[in-house]
Amino acid sequence: MSSLEPSTTITLSSSTKIPQLGFGVYRSDPEVAERTVTTALEAGYRHIDSAQWYFNEAEVGSAVQSSSVPRSSIFLTTKLGHADRIVERLNESVEKIAPGDGGYVDLFLIHAPSAGPEKRKEQWKALEDLVQQGKAKAIGVSNYGVKHLQEMEGYAKIPPAVNQIELHPWCQQPDIVDYCQSHNIALEAYSPLVQAQKTSDPTLQKIAKDTGKSWAQVLIRWSLQRGFIPLPKSDTKERIIANKDVFDFELTKEQMDALNGLDKDEHVCLNPTKCP
Repeated sequence: MSSLEPSTTITLSSSTKIPQLGFGVYRSDPEVAERTVTTALEAGYRHIDSAQWYFNEAEVGSAVQSSSVPRSSIFLTTKLGHADRIVERLNESVEKIAPGDGGYVDLFLIHAPSAGPEKRKEQWKALEDLVQQGKAKAIGVSNYGVKHLQEMEGYAKIPPAVNQIELHPWCQQPDIVDYCQSHNIALEAYSPLVQAQKTSDPTLQKIAKDTGKSWAQVLIRWSLQRGFIPLPKSDTKERIIANKDVFDFELTKEQMDALNGLDKDEHVCLNPTKCP
């Protein structure tokens, strides 16, 4: 059996430890997000991923504050979604998701590279300042292509610890993955369940049948075994719990090879990695 466990963490370049299995709240209405984060924490998740563009940071923060799980045991991520009022928006996010004196986020990302080269540089400088202020333990990016990451080498005093991109068997983005892995940038996988668009795929169905697991559990397990940090999301209690039940089985080399062979560069989300 693999050494992967519910408590498995990955050590980022910032020396921060990030739980390898996360819980996302993308497209969760605010009141729903508070409930689902509460459920996720009760189920044993210790890594919650939010964003300014999700409009539920405050509710995520409320669920964390109300939880019996200590804040120090929870890894909180949010993302900068704007290129104006950057410093103000960063501080607003910290106050929403981690209110009170000494509030901090464990990871703050730039949500996308779409603001252009100069604004990307300005956004990153503001995130570096946030680290110096103790309001972010680690910083990174999301939806950055190789070009954007190479560009950062010219101005980043703190290298990005994470790049969060769409990753699943049908969208494996090998150029970005190879670059990140060779530069000690951890890879977070959003939409690891392909927004339930591949449930009838015969390869996935066969592996699910052979392992006695659901299609979703197989996809999450694939992501974990690839060394990624998957961020499954669900608003349903039963699925939230089931999506964490992925540590009592292991995909064989043949099963991993079969899933790896499904890549079609098929995105189910917008793809900002090609932004100029």
